[in-house]
Amino acid sequence: MERVVILGGAESGVGAAVLAKVKGYDVFLSDKGEIKPEYAATLTKWEIPFEQGGHTESLILNADEVVKSPGIPGTAPLVQKLRAQGTRIVSEIEFASRYDSAKKICITGSNGKTTTTSLIYYLLQNAGLNVGLGGNIGRSYAYQVATEHFDYYVLEISSFQLDDIYDFKPDIAIITNITPDHLDRYDHRMENYVAAKFNITRNLTPDDCFIFDSDDDITIGHLSNIVLRCKMLPFSQKKELSQGAFLKEDKIVLRYEKEETDLYLKELALGGKHNIYNSMAAALAAKATGIDNAVIRNSLATFQPIEHRLEPVLSIKDVLYINDSKATNVDSAWYALECQKRPVVWIVGGTDKGNDYSVLEGLVREKVKYIVCLGVDNAKIHAAFEGIVGSECITDAGSAEEAVQKASKAASQGDVVLLSPCCASFDLFKNYEDRGEKFKAAVRSL
Repeated sequence: MERVVILGGAESGVGAAVLAKVKGYDVFLSDKGEIKPEYAATLTKWEIPFEQGGHTESLILNADEVVKSPGIPGTAPLVQKLRAQGTRIVSEIEFASRYDSAKKICITGSNGKTTTTSLIYYLLQNAGLNVGLGGNIGRSYAYQVATEHFDYYVLEISSFQLDDIYDFKPDIAIITNITPDHLDRYDHRMENYVAAKFNITRNLTPDDCFIFDSDDDITIGHLSNIVLRCKMLPFSQKKELSQGAFLKEDKIVLRYEKEETDLYLKELALGGKHNIYNSMAAALAAKATGIDNAVIRNSLATFQPIEHRLEPVLSIKDVLYINDSKATNVDSAWYALECQKRPVVWIVGGTDKGNDYSVLEGLVREKVKYIVCLGVDNAKIHAAFEGIVGSECITDAGSAEEAVQKASKAASQGDVVLLSPCCASFDLFKNYEDRGEKFKAAVRSL
């Protein structure tokens, strides 16, 4: 019996462990930290041996194959030991795809991937297809392969999940855009991060589709250096395209094979320039899946914004509070600021990932009246924006409650209080969801 060891006991790792158990492997799961009670309960229910609070190397180094959770970097000493002895290390999506014959629509990118994934899932559901949602969003892909049957999967996939794939192949691959992010995991080399994103295309065949942003210089720059044999479906807001999606006056034009379809911007549920890109990518994926134009139009008109991504919370005394906690990099915050039509009180800050804030200066000058820095170390944000808004219009907060109270005092009728942190959440919160939930609770208690 082959031995499969799972490193990491969260959503991805536990899902992979259950699938390995179902497929008859000798399974063991190890987590260096503490496993959440609900995940430990799942492992116990499936009679999967596991450990937490440290790794017992003798129980790991004897694996025939290791499934590594995306949160564990390749530089971890145990991972390096496994590689040195020649043990095959794969990601959860690689492992799960061996046992899955469903058609897969897979989305990666620095920004917009969660919204695009959710939009496509909604489109396929509305078309009456038997579809699962997973990857970096919702439940583990491997767990669903082990316990359910779907004809289609819509998978949001991070660069970390793409690091350890070999044979994994989408039917439709989408890269929404590529901007600097997570460079600490890629030797601070942008080309390494770009290559990780493009792993999503490595096994595409002439029957498969690649959907991409042809306005994104980094994507196009890398695309010019590689050869892909699949159908190419670009989208653009700057130029007309012979195939793909482009902006023409007040509408999106879809050109797929020999058919042309118009989608009017005023009918889209999601506003903002960035969401036009997301809607284009989703509509192209729907066309390539064979979904009817009426279903595409209706779905794009009725889709509800996802939690923690430009999510309206409440309007209090004509001040609108927006939760964009998922904006963990500069580019996400740029989109959030760009689509605001009202004066902004901006809550920003957290764990800096090597951010270059200079690209935000124009938008801050144009749209932001007051800044609340929500983080342990806010010096870099002060240095970047104090000269723009003035030292009297920037302050610090050590909790979501304090940030909301200070923002509320600074806001006037007709303003927006926007939580779009631009940074990771780990200095004050468990994750971006925790930060968003605490922000919403603080708004509701005003």
